[in-house]
Amino acid sequence: MLKYYFCGMERYAVIDVETTGLSPKVERLTEIAIVIFENGHIVDEYSSLINPEKSIPYHITQLTGINNQMVQNAPFFYEIAKKIVELTESCTFVAHNASFDYRFIQAEFARYGYDYQRKIVDTVKLARKMMPGFSSYGLGNLCNQLGIKIENRHRALGDALATVEVLKRILNIESNGQDVTVKGLHTHLDKKVLESLPQKIGVYYFFNDKSELIYIGKSNNIHSRVYSHLNNTATRKAMELREKICSVDYELCGSELVALLMESAEIKKHLPIYNRAQRRTNFQWGIFEDTDAQGYRSLMVYKTSERNDVPLNVFTSKLSAISDLERWTELHGLCQKINGLYQSAGACFHYGIKQCQGACIGEESAESYNLRVDSLLNIFQYENANMLIIEPGRTDDEKSLVLIESNVYRGFGFVSVDELSQSVDVIKSFVKPYTDNKDVAAIIRGFLRHKSPEALITF
Repeated sequence: MLKYYFCGMERYAVIDVETTGLSPKVERLTEIAIVIFENGHIVDEYSSLINPEKSIPYHITQLTGINNQMVQNAPFFYEIAKKIVELTESCTFVAHNASFDYRFIQAEFARYGYDYQRKIVDTVKLARKMMPGFSSYGLGNLCNQLGIKIENRHRALGDALATVEVLKRILNIESNGQDVTVKGLHTHLDKKVLESLPQKIGVYYFFNDKSELIYIGKSNNIHSRVYSHLNNTATRKAMELREKICSVDYELCGSELVALLMESAEIKKHLPIYNRAQRRTNFQWGIFEDTDAQGYRSLMVYKTSERNDVPLNVFTSKLSAISDLERWTELHGLCQKINGLYQSAGACFHYGIKQCQGACIGEESAESYNLRVDSLLNIFQYENANMLIIEPGRTDDEKSLVLIESNVYRGFGFVSVDELSQSVDVIKSFVKPYTDNKDVAAIIRGFLRHKSPEALITF
């Protein structure tokens, strides 16, 4: 019989939730079910509708059957929160696609200032590892293939009871009596080390048996991400890496932005062997700004390895870089020839169709032409040339800082909440200097484009 670190006398809280949508940041729970499974038997169960304090979208009602009238008089989450804590205490949190259910429950507790933490087992990942070959591992399809009947599909209790049956199948799989980890994998890492990993944002480090750093990564949940590496059989490189992991270390960051910046800086500093191979496939091409001999500002495509300056944007292929440059050139009335998109001794093609004003043959002055280049380049500037991006810190009484000065990234750091009332110069003193480069520019612009910082200090 297969030995699991999560077997024996361990109790499982097998959980399913229904929600108003997909994002735990803005959506809410409408139903929860908890089934306590121990020693091969269900020993307790609990389920309840929840008033989400917002309207349930029509398409969600169509999927789950839960409508606004059904939850109108249901308890609010805070009314059942104590029950959830008590029922799942000393249990391993089990769910099918566990990160979804776990993040929603964590988010609900976080609204009331409680940090809900449990060990997690995902039956999707376990099933893929221990029962390979199925066409789909979604709960409905997997149960059909295993002959498990689901009562009340897309309702919390029905899905939780079906997940219990999936877990039973997994726990009964034979595997030549080999010891494996909680994810069903061989590993050199000690169980206590794995269980002590935080479920928080940060950067993690893998070392081999010679204490050599072999991989650096970033995750919003270090605990889950390390386990995912140990569960990764997708490629030869992934399997090779997991076999060489003998110890793990980490740095908490508090902020996803800071974690991304720290990961980038650490990889450049240490160049771990399993990061080098990955980075060769990343952003190899960029669009860079130059000024030609006549004073016209040009935008040209180069390999990022050929330049030391920071590109306006980076791309995974030369074709995509050229495609974007052609689009910018046309939209802003720039010259194909100056931007390296048209080769000729005379005017560019766009001049003939009156989309270029003649900079390529000296009919438009560099001063006039460069004004349109400025207009384009404004979209690549930070919204504020001088700002401190304030994000969550590693603890409740701390914030993280990212400094942009004169449109250049200067570094990041951490500051106590009390110090934020000081002058900008004092706050800036907590920032550790880091070098601006093509990767961090893309990281920060991408972050600001898709997310709103917790706060901004402009100066």
